[in-house]
Order: sequence, then C-alpha cells, then structure tokens
Amino acid sequence: MKAIILAAGRGKRMRPLSDTCPKPLLEVHGKRLIEWHLAALARGGVREVVVNTDWLEEQIVATIGDGARFGLSVAYSREGRDHGGALETAGGIAKALPILGDAFWIVSADVWAPDFRFSANTAARFVESGRLARLWLVPNPTFHPQGDFGLDADGLGLADAPDGQRWTYANIALARADMFEGIAPGTHAALAPLLYAGMRERRIGAEIYRGRWENVGTPEQLAVLNAAP
Repeated sequence: MKAIILAAGRGKRMRPLSDTCPKPLLEVHGKRLIEWHLAALARGGVREVVVNTDWLEEQIVATIGDGARFGLSVAYSREGRDHGGALETAGGIAKALPILGDAFWIVSADVWAPDFRFSANTAARFVESGRLARLWLVPNPTFHPQGDFGLDADGLGLADAPDGQRWTYANIALARADMFEGIAPGTHAALAPLLYAGMRERRIGAEIYRGRWENVGTPEQLAVLNAAP
C-alpha cells in the first residue's frame, strides 16, 4: 500500500519561519517534520510515497529527493508548478490518485506523531472492510476545543455526536480512491465535506490515538515541542 504525505500548505501561522522554509522541513528534535513520517512509513512496510507540494516546493524536492535514503521511492505531485497553488486536501489527493492506487495512507506533513505505527495489518483490515476511510482521532487540543467528529460504539465516525463528545481529526487516515472520484484533477476541494458525507452513510471508521501528537502550527508551539524532553 502506498501513502500520500500532504505537504502543500503555506503554513501562514508559522511565519516568519515558513517565509523561507516550507513548514514540513522545520525540525523537531533534530529531524524534519516530514522525515518523521517517512521513517515511520518505511518501518510500517510502505515502500512508495507521494508527496504533494506547493509553497517553496523546490526545497522539499531537493531535500527529500527520491526517498532512497529512507528505504522508499518518493514521487511528487507538484501543485504549485502544475496549478499555480495548493488545491486543498481533497483536491490535492484527487490530483495524485493516478499514482496512489485504490487504497492508501494519508498523513499531513505538519503533524508530529512519533509513536504512530503505519501497520500493514491495519491497512489490510481496512481494505477488507469495504469502508471509504478510517480516521485516527485525538483528544481535543486547547486550540481546537470543539473537536471534529464523534465516535460510536461500533467504531464508526459520526458527523453528529449525539452524546456531545467530539474528537479532533489527527490528520492520519486510510482512504479509498472512490471517496475522491467526483473531484476532477486540478479542482480545489476540502476533505471535511467528504468525511461528513461518508460518516452519514456509515462508511467511515475511526479510532482514538493516544500516543504523542502535536499539530505544529506556530513558532511558539514548535519552540515548546523542541524544549520538551
């Protein structure tokens, strides 16, 4: 199974650091954010990765190269070069579908989740399930107290949470190409509407991830993370 690392964002809240360095190349504990994911994907048995790019994309391509030093083959979906800007999450995935296959991992380059395992067994069970996607959710961080999705007792994500308990999407998922089939390549499209629609059809699974996780959004967050043991 392949994976896509979403690395096309501008990272406006990370300015001024992101003015000259793309956010995925900022370092946490001596390793670039995107490198944490590349190493974890390789450990999980993934061998082919697509990285979508826009802002300062030449730096990302030059830094990661063909992925050989991670034990991977890395291809690039270059939204800046091909479309003049980022296509948003679902639009970026739709553009990359021809090189992703029928089912794949999704992870955002700007989250830090060093304990997450991209398990081949989990991926195989997902394929067998027939569901559109499987999401990992985390307890709501202070900057996103309202959360995103609910979770029922059967492991299904909920667009509406009857019990009032919502969790935050960790920006890590498994997905099928079918979920993006209605998006023409080059179209700007967000992921959230597809997830809400899939949940209302009871076709999206979810589980809680309780390992270390940070959505590294600002220079202050980055500094605190690097100062921690």
